Amino acid sequence: MSFRARPKIGRAGIAGIILVSLLSRLARAFELRVISVTLDDMAERFIRDASHRRIRFLANEPGRRDKAPYRDKVEQIRADHDLPEQEDFVFVEVTVTDLSEFEAGLTVRGEVLHNRYRVLTVESSSLPNALAALLLHARDTTGCIPHIHFEWTEGGPFANFLRFFLVGQGEVAPVTREVLREAEPDRGRRPRVHTG
Repeated sequence: MSFRARPKIGRAGIAGIILVSLLSRLARAFELRVISVTLDDMAERFIRDASHRRIRFLANEPGRRDKAPYRDKVEQIRADHDLPEQEDFVFVEVTVTDLSEFEAGLTVRGEVLHNRYRVLTVESSSLPNALAALLLHARDTTGCIPHIHFEWTEGGPFANFLRFFLVGQGEVAPVTREVLREAEPDRGRRPRVHTG
């Protein structure tokens, strides 16, 4: 074998490894990878109380915990989806942790902010996975089909998907819906995902 053929074989091998890795990551991107969901007492109470009506979660980015962003988000979602004043929401805030963690349990904590807003906080390596797992858990424990509301992320859908695929951030709503679709093939039992 000539010395010139060795670099070509090496490059082909490296390209093959990269291609297989990318295809494997793409196949796993939409799998539900949460092995368990544990709720503290407050989080359980939020979901149990909401199940007497319609369980409506609001996906919210963790950040400043001032009153105004929570109030504005509720008003915006009500306006976008033409929901009545009496509709009740529970915020869900996911903090992304170690992206290399493939499977993990989910711990959900509940708290009341500003004497009004119920917030579930979660830490996970994947935002869509954490939200899908929480929705399925709420459905299974209450027998009610939960709804989750998102705001669209600015930017093109392909760029957002690429950001999600490479670093786990981007357009969360369609990826959450796809994880739910893969995990629950029965459309009648699948939690509802709304964007606006």
